[in-house]
Amino acid sequence: MTAHHDHLLGDTNHEFAEDDGSAPDGLRDLMAAAGTGDQRAYLDAVVELCLSRLLVPIVSSGENLHPEGPDPDRHAEMSAVLLQQADGAKAMLAFTGVDALAAWNPKARPIPATLDRVAEAAVMSGAGTLLIDLQGPVPMALEEPLLTNLGRGRRLVRLEDGFGWLATRDEEAGENGAEPGHHHHDHDHEHH
Repeated sequence: MTAHHDHLLGDTNHEFAEDDGSAPDGLRDLMAAAGTGDQRAYLDAVVELCLSRLLVPIVSSGENLHPEGPDPDRHAEMSAVLLQQADGAKAMLAFTGVDALAAWNPKARPIPATLDRVAEAAVMSGAGTLLIDLQGPVPMALEEPLLTNLGRGRRLVRLEDGFGWLATRDEEAGENGAEPGHHHHDHDHEHH
């Protein structure tokens, strides 16, 4: 009997009420181009992902995928999936549509989210990679330093001469670049 779980999770989808769960138009074509090794095509796909709704798979807490995982008090009711890779690194999963999610795990529950929130969750959970559409049709991976920038609410945008970051949230002063007060170490005492 899983009806009560459905009732608990149903409230999260109101802002995406018109969303039928399909992948955004054209997104997978850009992801396919990104897989050719062309850096510009890869960044084009990231630009589009920044504007798209993604689906994060949530598994019932009964499916204990990470026994030594995060402390159960945080995100207890909503456990996003972390994969342990062969080299020990952790990766978080997201999907462009319910078809791609079902190809990976038909039992997983899709939670709609934007890329900055997904990246923020990945960074907070110690994942260095975000795997999108792991089982296809077109898999794509986002890694550092992209994830940290995205997790801070920045969006990758196309510029006339390339790409740049657009801040969409107020960032804390001093977080970006050199912090005030760190310069007094630069002056060495000279001894003649």
